[in-house]
Amino acid sequence: MAEQNPGQNPSKTEKLLTILKLQPVVPVLIVDDAKSAVGLARALVAGGLRAIEITMRTPAALDAVKAVAAEVEGANVGAGTILNAKDWEAAVKAGSTFIVSPGVSPGVLSAAKDSPVPLLPGAATASELMTLREAGYNVMKFFPAEQAGGAAYLKALSSPLAGTLFCPTGGISLKNANDYLSLPNVICVGGSWVAPKELVAAGDWAAITKLASEAFALRA
Repeated sequence: MAEQNPGQNPSKTEKLLTILKLQPVVPVLIVDDAKSAVGLARALVAGGLRAIEITMRTPAALDAVKAVAAEVEGANVGAGTILNAKDWEAAVKAGSTFIVSPGVSPGVLSAAKDSPVPLLPGAATASELMTLREAGYNVMKFFPAEQAGGAAYLKALSSPLAGTLFCPTGGISLKNANDYLSLPNVICVGGSWVAPKELVAAGDWAAITKLASEAFALRA
């Protein structure tokens, strides 16, 4: 299997790691209005969070990725909730520098293999993690983190699946982020708490920058 689909080659893995190592928290954003995306991304970057995931869950998502990629200096914008090859192609065309999926499918793995853009694939069970390792991936998204067993579950996996690094996402907040960040197999976490809907709707970028700064300081 590994020979037929080598998956993430070392250069793409390094590219992904470079992005994920920028900060302890990757903002996971649901953008309802593409017009707010640039201001939001600038606020997050000002607080130190330069790697930003915009999920493909709204009609505005692709336009938001495109705007941030073109207009926000210092931002590394990625597309999340990529479910198939068509989503992948659209996200890369919009300017995504990395791709995030909640799980994996043959279509997503095929698109990833043929693309220069790195994939952060999602997995929740030991079997899924082993399958991704055989496909050439050793950096993964653990999702949904809290619902799938939380930090204790990831700690238990650190020995049998040594060498695998994770970005846990799902149910993570400022209160429990360090439970994950303290683990040796966690490189960063993903979270939406740094961009509350009410602050985005109000355009309160200063408040979001403050939240981003708090998140950036988590592993200081």
